[in-house]
Amino acid sequence: MLSRTADHLYWMNRYAERAENTARMLNVNYETSLLPQSADKAQVGWEGQLSISELLPSYTERHGDVTAEGVMSFMVKDTNNLSSIVSCLRAARENARAVRGTLTTELWETMNQTWLEINRMIKSGEFERDPGQFFEWVKFRSHLARGVTLGTMLEDEAFYFMRLGTFLERADNTARLVDVKFHAQQRDFFGTTNQKVQEQDYYYWIGILRSVSGFEVYRKVYRDVVKPERVAELLILRADMPRSLHACLNHVVNNLQRVAGPNAGETLRSAGRLRADLQFGRIDEILSTGLHAYLTQFLERVNTLGGRISGDFLMAEAD
Repeated sequence: MLSRTADHLYWMNRYAERAENTARMLNVNYETSLLPQSADKAQVGWEGQLSISELLPSYTERHGDVTAEGVMSFMVKDTNNLSSIVSCLRAARENARAVRGTLTTELWETMNQTWLEINRMIKSGEFERDPGQFFEWVKFRSHLARGVTLGTMLEDEAFYFMRLGTFLERADNTARLVDVKFHAQQRDFFGTTNQKVQEQDYYYWIGILRSVSGFEVYRKVYRDVVKPERVAELLILRADMPRSLHACLNHVVNNLQRVAGPNAGETLRSAGRLRADLQFGRIDEILSTGLHAYLTQFLERVNTLGGRISGDFLMAEAD
């Protein structure tokens, strides 16, 4: 496959996945903001949303104080923000258009219709009228595109590069989510005896789980009250949790093996070592050595892996 074609397919799915992840986190922040809480706590939540995407400096430089309305607008419809939902869906659609002949008609029409529809919704004010419904729509369109891909695309190199983009982006986002959200909750993992604080913590951890569609999975796996150390274990080490780091790296390695040639041995080795660390890791060891340090290192290794994939398979930046 031409590296230019592989590049478009890979980034088409990375941008589509990024739009869904942003919608998920914004939706949880929006719903949490409707619950009784102090202004300071709400502020931390919205600042955390920007920190996950490393956009807090960019936002404050252009908009000043962090507010719910400002963050929502910045992360949803600001075309100057390349990580906003509108910008991501535009980039996904443009990458899809560049390789229109590689995609099935059904997949192209799904990507194109999503772009046309979100423009109509933004212009008509549907986002402002019901943000929750808008975020659910973004998630639904992402699910639809993924289902159309699985149901209509030939499982060839094009398919594998698309899947690589999806799961590398998802791994990066899940790691950022866990890092920022756990860092914001500085209280000891063993909890507190204050009933009001315990109740607030309960909704906080549920919010994190819901942002990755993990609440029902958590209850099925652990059958117990929500505990932060188990939330971390679910989102990092459980291979059967679809959005966990371990599950994502399983998909990355499997798809990488399908496209790797004789010159990609070091890239495969890097991906395999990263997966092995998750496969044989233990949450008590991770927490004892420092969750933030672990996730920072993970993100560095994922970014390095992404660079290796680009160097081995994708279009050179100078092209």
